[in-house]
Parts: sequence; structure tokens; C-alpha cells
Amino acid sequence: QVQLVESGGGSVQAGGSLNLSCAASGRTFGSYTMGWFRQAAGKDREFVAQIIWSGGSTDYSDSVKGRFIISKNSAKNTMSVTTMLLQMNNLKPEDTAVYYCAASRPYSTDFVYWGQGTQVTVSS
Repeated sequence: QVQLVESGGGSVQAGGSLNLSCAASGRTFGSYTMGWFRQAAGKDREFVAQIIWSGGSTDYSDSVKGRFIISKNSAKNTMSVTTMLLQMNNLKPEDTAVYYCAASRPYSTDFVYWGQGTQVTVSS
């Protein structure tokens, strides 16, 4: 069973930085796409960034491009846990949301596995 656990959320002032981490277990994720989504209060969940695990290709929403970096955290990968990072720089109040880690089915970009979410709050 796939499990995704986010950590690293918190509160920061505008212009600051936060790093989110997602620990994924239950599969070998070499053929998966993993990503981050967010949902602000009263709004729909939206795509933030994704990484195709096998080749490392990344994609970002226009709203975070140039400020956020998605990556594998190879230093923390073990036989049973795969770790993904989201480095968030130059944060803006509009980045305030619950951030979710997500994983696809193998050889797919359809996200079907979700973490419980972590709150990020950016004050002006």
C-alpha cells in the first residue's frame, strides 16, 4: 500500500523560504511520477510541480516557476522509503495553502495516491 507523508510546513513572512519533504513508501517508485499540489481555503486543489522519477524531468505551474524547485532527496532514500523535496523560495501570501504530496500509477501521470497535507502560511 502506497503511503505518502508530508513534513516541513509552517509559517513564514513574504520573501522567505520553506522546504517541504514527502516520504513515500509501499512501492519502488522508479516508474512513477510524483508531484505537489496545493489547496487554498475556498479554492480548488491546483497543480504545483511534478517530477518523473526515472529521468528526473520536472514541470511547474506558472505561478511558482522560478521560485520553487522539486527534486529527489537521494541522500534520504532507502530501500523502503523514497523522499521528494519542494524548495519554496521568495514566498508570497498567495502561496498560502495546504500542500499535498501525490504519486501516480506506474508509467502514468495520473495522480492517484495522496498524502494528508501540510499547511503553509505566508504573511505579508
